[in-house]
Amino acid sequence: MDQNIVTALSLSAAVLFILSLGGLSNQEKAKRAVWYGIIGMALAVGATIFGPGVGLSSWLIIMLVIGAAIGAVVANRVEMTGMPQLVAALHSFVGLAAVFIGINSELDPPALTDAVEITIHHVEVFLGVFIGAITFTGSIIAYGKLSGTIDGKALLLPGRHLINLAMLAATLYLGALYLGNAGTVAGNWHLIIMTVIAFVIGAHLVMAIGGADMPVVVSMLNSYSGWAAAATGFMLGNDLLIVTGALVGSSGAILSYIMCKAMNRNFLSVILGGWGGSTGPQMEVEGEMIPTDLDTLAGDLERADSVVIVPGYGMAVAQAQSAISEMTRRLRDQGKSVRFAIHPVAGRLPGHMNVLLAEAKVPYDIVLEMDEINDDFQDTDLVIIVGANDIVNPAAQEDPNSPIAGMPVLEVWKAKQVIISKRGQGRGYSGIENPLFFKDNSRMLYGDAKASIDALLSKLN
Repeated sequence: MDQNIVTALSLSAAVLFILSLGGLSNQEKAKRAVWYGIIGMALAVGATIFGPGVGLSSWLIIMLVIGAAIGAVVANRVEMTGMPQLVAALHSFVGLAAVFIGINSELDPPALTDAVEITIHHVEVFLGVFIGAITFTGSIIAYGKLSGTIDGKALLLPGRHLINLAMLAATLYLGALYLGNAGTVAGNWHLIIMTVIAFVIGAHLVMAIGGADMPVVVSMLNSYSGWAAAATGFMLGNDLLIVTGALVGSSGAILSYIMCKAMNRNFLSVILGGWGGSTGPQMEVEGEMIPTDLDTLAGDLERADSVVIVPGYGMAVAQAQSAISEMTRRLRDQGKSVRFAIHPVAGRLPGHMNVLLAEAKVPYDIVLEMDEINDDFQDTDLVIIVGANDIVNPAAQEDPNSPIAGMPVLEVWKAKQVIISKRGQGRGYSGIENPLFFKDNSRMLYGDAKASIDALLSKLN
């Protein structure tokens, strides 16, 4: 394929990626934005395969077919509850690819003659392998925590910051040795040892982050994978990969920062320090959880004029979004005001709840973000919480010693009545007690969310 055509395809793909990222900020444009991304990636792959210096060999065709088949099977089988784990797994692939490409580029370097270009290439190799290794093991640990195979609690080793600093110092020292011996056996060993240390850094950083911060971790790993891809693009001389990696890296970092602000969390403390700890004894929770039943809830809904539904990860686990969508439709047909309140970190993936509700055909205009709806709770007759915990926890405002002190939350307790749909009396993913469950205007609806809502539908007119 002519180089001019490759350049045109690459430019078109880059524009489509930008349009895709821009469209994902709006629910109504998100589906079109996804198609922009799909078409852009198809153009990018085509420009790479048919571009100069590659060639469509039989081995490449086999790898493309295998990869496409695995991707199609995984995408069709994964449920929305498993999407955070899938995203983390895909990030690990990007990181590992950067490591392999970097090491391969060191063992089989490009034909460069200028000393400055050679030095720049070695810096690219070192940074690409370093970022890729951190992304790989960090994503593997994130996958384990999200899937429950690894304890979600933060692993806070004594002197963990000093350990991280020592490993970073060792990495910088090895980097200096590598640049002085690149292209030799000694240089190769310096690169390999650095890679092993970077693997440990990635695993240790994410192990030190608690479950409640995992949405930020997934977003940050997305950023890491982007920078790893950009570094790979520099190594391969692929401008499109550089642009794409920079887009992913910068957008992931910005999203992580926005989410940290929404949680009143310091960005660096999440990435380096884990969930944090209380400064003193936490406030004692008084009272008891008062259960309710479906007949009572049906009566409450009959009398309520305004209803707000707060979805959480429990809704995803129960796959209750379609039943809730049907309940919403029936209540709105009765002339009632029904809206959804979405916290920025609801679920275990940015935008998790928005995707579930869109999948269930919930109208976009009644799905509101926290800042849009928080002032309305005091005028709301009934709030129904489906599988959410920390995002509706009043301890964030009432208990200065709580681990989530200062975190902006949905102020649902200001409503006239609150119904919490939960499987049991557990404390949720972060393990923090929620005083909301014990308040006088709160009632607990125990059981599977989908089964409960399906049974409730039979009682609604």
